[in-house]
Amino acid sequence: MSKRDYYEILGIERNAGDADIKSAYRKLALKYHPDRNPGDAAAEERFKEAAEAYSVLCDAEKRARYDRFGHAGVAGAGGQGPGFNPDIFGDFSDILGDFFGFGGGRRGGPTRGSDLRYDLEISFEESYAGTETTIQIPREETCETCHGTRAAKGTSPETCSQCRGTGQLRFQQGFLVVARPCAACAGTGQVVKQPCPACRGLGRMTKDHRVTVRIPAGIDDGQRLRVHGEGEHGTLGGPTGDLYVFIHVRPHAIFRRDEDDLYVDAHVPYPTMALGGSFTVEGPSGPLTVDVSAGTPSGAIISFRGKGMPSVTGRGRGSFHVRVIVDVPRKLAKDQKKLIEQLGQTMTPEHVQATSPDAGRDKPFFEKVKDLFG
Repeated sequence: MSKRDYYEILGIERNAGDADIKSAYRKLALKYHPDRNPGDAAAEERFKEAAEAYSVLCDAEKRARYDRFGHAGVAGAGGQGPGFNPDIFGDFSDILGDFFGFGGGRRGGPTRGSDLRYDLEISFEESYAGTETTIQIPREETCETCHGTRAAKGTSPETCSQCRGTGQLRFQQGFLVVARPCAACAGTGQVVKQPCPACRGLGRMTKDHRVTVRIPAGIDDGQRLRVHGEGEHGTLGGPTGDLYVFIHVRPHAIFRRDEDDLYVDAHVPYPTMALGGSFTVEGPSGPLTVDVSAGTPSGAIISFRGKGMPSVTGRGRGSFHVRVIVDVPRKLAKDQKKLIEQLGQTMTPEHVQATSPDAGRDKPFFEKVKDLFG
């Protein structure tokens, strides 16, 4: 059976560049890979066909011979079955590694340090005003004795003879080339024959590290702060990770928070609610004078714009809301009871502000007061 044209197999033009060839093969490899098409002989054949085409067209010398002589020009060097040129094994691994776990590029290079988490509890007052605090965290740092080389003083790591410093061993499995971490050097590409005694050849040591964290005003419970570069040290000179500080705000005894707004309940004597007047409540930044008009019903809310929590973005503040609640006395003296009874005898339904569907009906005075008080 005659072979299909390699350009036709990959679906590319004859003047396609290297990037186009690799992209076309990548799409076909992902589509027809046996792992994605178990038991499908046709898909496996298409996968082998695409791999063979790629093994020739990605090599400049083979491609030139193929363009000139066709399949005969590459017979025995990639044009007969899946016996691919070892020089392109890296390309197959790089293309498929991220998707099928073959392990792509070179190992053993610098790696970024791990991120760390710290849970910090603060008071409501600290979240309102902002603060600065110092925390202590244990983290992995580069060994000061060997400076991360893992080797004892006066020595240095040697290139691994098994993987020749690549950190990987590659072998053919059927029609695929699989790359796995080298067991001799644990994928680092280097072997330490005389380990550093300080870190026992790890190149890192656990130390307590102090970090100053600035808590912005207005931060809310559950929010987090990112402190750049305060995580664990990277390996072989890699960048340091980050520290994430998760904030937990202790609830306030009086104030309730909803986003940037604050709420507080204020118990006010009935005469003040009935006749109008003023009283003082304690706000987060100091006392506030609350004015109520005559006949203010229990449960009414009086708001102060810009007196709530500051926005954590630094722009604006929320509101401070005062809910007024009628403070009904539990015990009355005889003369006080007499005065209320006299008041009740003079009250009519029109005197009581409607605060419920039953308001305005001819009820005894104390029931009307009960409705008013909620």
